[in-house]
Amino acid sequence: MTHFQPMAPADTGFSAEGKVPRMRGKTPIERDELRLSVLIPVYNEENTIRVILDQVHAVPVQKEIICVNDCSTDGTKTILDALHAEGLIDTVIHKPVNEGKGAAIRTALKASTGNVVIVQDADLEYDPADWPALMEPIVLGLADAVFGSRFLSGSHRVLYYWHSIGNWVLTTVSNMFTNLNLTDMETCYKAIRGDIARSLVLTSDRFGFEPEVTARLAQANVRIYEVPISYSGRTYAEGKKIGWKDGVAAFWHIVRYNLFPPVTKRTN
Repeated sequence: MTHFQPMAPADTGFSAEGKVPRMRGKTPIERDELRLSVLIPVYNEENTIRVILDQVHAVPVQKEIICVNDCSTDGTKTILDALHAEGLIDTVIHKPVNEGKGAAIRTALKASTGNVVIVQDADLEYDPADWPALMEPIVLGLADAVFGSRFLSGSHRVLYYWHSIGNWVLTTVSNMFTNLNLTDMETCYKAIRGDIARSLVLTSDRFGFEPEVTARLAQANVRIYEVPISYSGRTYAEGKKIGWKDGVAAFWHIVRYNLFPPVTKRTN
């Protein structure tokens, strides 16, 4: 795994004009052929979903937007249908029962067609303005997957100390199993080549998705880069959903997905 430092914010966009040519890797993607599949799992985000979609559309890249409503109990379903009718969402899928974030991401991934995919939470913690830096190593053909790290040098909201310690511990344990040197395994921002993402064996229904997809990428021996991103975390009063039980469960997920991979691919 390699840390990738973009030259400057202006140099991480999708236009090559005025750039010093960078070294191209073995599998570059022509910029005019780049199509990003944005996978948005949604659960009770009626107050933020329109805002995050505005930010998603502000990024100048060809994209398809796939929203999966994980049986929200507020007004999210109605809002998503309206946004779809307005043409702000390409595909909206409503799940009849709540299955969890991992299951929602699998559903969105199955519907995706882009040559790069990325998961975008609907809660405003992650900024789509960071996408160009995330995709640059893939576009240049240097990486198959790029992790956005909240702990390199990006700006971030100051919040829970023990959450940061928990993230460090989980990333360290994951690294011990995967033999990677990631700084943020639990990050939501993982840009992955579409063909690789759709080939991964993924089974986690809840927040075990992050250690599982990290394990699967390591087992596939893909080229992984890491770039700094900004992060504006929520408090629990503001709607943060992941809790200490999910953190404890993450240890089991790390062991399970690294030592006991599934025999067959889950398709639902």
